[in-house]
Amino acid sequence: MLKKAVLIAALGLALAAAGVATAAAVTHQSSGSLAVSHGTVNLRQTKLGKVLVTKSGLTLYLFMVDTNKHSACYGRCATYWPPLIKKGTLRAGTGVKARLLGTTKRKNGQLQVTYKGHPLYRFKLDKGAGQVSGQGKKFFGGKWYVLNAAGRAVKKAPTTTGTTSTGTTTGTTCTTYICP
Repeated sequence: MLKKAVLIAALGLALAAAGVATAAAVTHQSSGSLAVSHGTVNLRQTKLGKVLVTKSGLTLYLFMVDTNKHSACYGRCATYWPPLIKKGTLRAGTGVKARLLGTTKRKNGQLQVTYKGHPLYRFKLDKGAGQVSGQGKKFFGGKWYVLNAAGRAVKKAPTTTGTTSTGTTTGTTCTTYICP
């Protein structure tokens, strides 16, 4: 009987410790998960064509579930798809239309940057400038797409013209969209 009581107490203590660790992890994730805009939205060439990016070149996405300029991405969703939060004055980089930039208020009162009414997000797994690993993914109840300068979702890569460059790289002819 004493062994059973000790086992139950140990199990209860382990569950309580796991709960505290989980709560701490969730609090840490949600407090540090938001991307911050330094005021500029730019265009960058990617394998999907020219798409919207942050000042540091990280790709921006729209969430097809968002409606009427309001974000549907909170909690765990915002951990993986950090919303672009406005800090300072918004600026349109070269090729970006300033009249399409705006903001929407999130539940916590912060202002999320929008483009043509679409709340903007980064993807946690995009680690470098120009990466588009979130493109077309279906997470948290909807699909995610990069945006072009017109504010439309880019759903597929531009078609290649089949033209080749005048040079070769290691004996292979380069197409317009494949070689650097």
